[in-house]
Amino acid sequence: MQFITQLAEYIHDGGWVMWPLLFSIFVLWYALGFRYHRLRRGSNKSVRDLIRKSKKGECKAPKGVIDSAVLLGMDIVKNAQPELARKMLDDAFGEYEIALKKYKVLVRTIVVIAPLVGLLGTVIGMIETFDSMATMNLFSQSGGIAGGISQALFTTQFGLVVAVPGVVLGRLLDRQELRLTNELTQIKDLALAFKDNR
Repeated sequence: MQFITQLAEYIHDGGWVMWPLLFSIFVLWYALGFRYHRLRRGSNKSVRDLIRKSKKGECKAPKGVIDSAVLLGMDIVKNAQPELARKMLDDAFGEYEIALKKYKVLVRTIVVIAPLVGLLGTVIGMIETFDSMATMNLFSQSGGIAGGISQALFTTQFGLVVAVPGVVLGRLLDRQELRLTNELTQIKDLALAFKDNR
């Protein structure tokens, strides 16, 4: 309960700019969690091993993107006409590639905008500070100079608290997305090679 009280005071001290930042932190963590869940690879085995197991019918239930893509790719290759196999693989795997990118733009947007919203709060706090100095109202009801400076620092700090973890985790997830995209291409090539060798 004490944490909630301190958080409420912190948000109140930062001014109205803290509310969009608080909303953006929830949206950011939802998007990061969704991307983390969506970018699960599945089996630790290489793509070649998974395709070999699929040929022998030894594949288990898919636990991630690559497991699922191997099963789908091999199924398409087995049932498609040779001249249509590549196009059917590209169409089917296009859905995987779209799914892997979901919320990527949202994460990047929040990471860029959060420090700017924090900076807006800083400017508002500094305006209040200079306004207090101009009217010589050093100890006003709204906090005067100290209130304006604290508002400026709180919003800057909170903007960075939103953005920095988003940058770090967003980059890690982008790297995982790139690895999975490359593996999806490899699955298509190996599945077609299997069809040609049958």
